[in-house]
Amino acid sequence: MPPKQSPTLTEAELRIMNVLWPRGAGTVQQVLEALQDKTELAYNSVLTTIRVLEKKGYVKHVKDGRAHVYVPVIERQEASRSEIRHLVNRFFKDSHEQLVLNILEDRGLDPEELKRLRKMLELGGEQ
Repeated sequence: MPPKQSPTLTEAELRIMNVLWPRGAGTVQQVLEALQDKTELAYNSVLTTIRVLEKKGYVKHVKDGRAHVYVPVIERQEASRSEIRHLVNRFFKDSHEQLVLNILEDRGLDPEELKRLRKMLELGGEQ
């Protein structure tokens, strides 16, 4: 039985989305060329990953002659929020407060950072 497909992005999927988001669209070959600087990938590996992204609903394809052009369906901000919701649910029992406390405890804020954070929180409450 194949492993369960994750609704969140794997590292490989995120690398591909990081190519498609700023471009708005691309063929497998264009994505492969954009990734060549960072890593050696085979065409079929990129194609397989893009097809997984399409199954997950992150991209769709449109035909351009014989080529498939892949277009992001999910915006970067939406994907980011989905990843955070998944993290909060999985590790913090749906408590955003626990996530923030964990980040603050881990990071150790200096007094100036804490002051800026308080000001941001106060402004956020007024909107």
